[in-house]
Amino acid sequence: ACALLLALAIAPASQAQNQSQNQDANAPILVEADRLDLDDRAGTAVYTGNVDIRQGSMRLTGNRVEIRRNAAGELSLATATGERAYLEQQPDPAEPVVKGWGRTVIYHVAERRVELIDRAELHQGGDTFEGGYLEYFLDRRVVQARADAEGVEGSQRIRMTLQPEQQ
Repeated sequence: ACALLLALAIAPASQAQNQSQNQDANAPILVEADRLDLDDRAGTAVYTGNVDIRQGSMRLTGNRVEIRRNAAGELSLATATGERAYLEQQPDPAEPVVKGWGRTVIYHVAERRVELIDRAELHQGGDTFEGGYLEYFLDRRVVQARADAEGVEGSQRIRMTLQPEQQ
């Protein structure tokens, strides 16, 4: 099962990010859940019941978390669901921790892209984003937001708070 949770920090964009990601990749994986259903042939592991997965600076929580591997055995996708599924990671040691919530949180490992779906919320430092659907690219620090999208209940307007840069 631990092989399914290979480093959630892949494809570095800078040396500092590479160092942070390597620290995450080399950190032990801690998983707590009420149940595990592992299908090694299909490359999936499904954890249910108050799931809490941690590795280095990364944390993923939800009522249910599904981990998928690609044909090479590398982690490709992590999907957490629940009333307030949660992902946090510090992509760079010099930057604040990125925290994201949604009824569904999908982490695309190779792209280092996070989708927050339905009652989505993203915090980085003092900056906050809320809406029906938020997409965040960890390395590029790009946010795309939508009031409605597939999987979003109703229309949830985008709200954003940006803090002034410190000089």
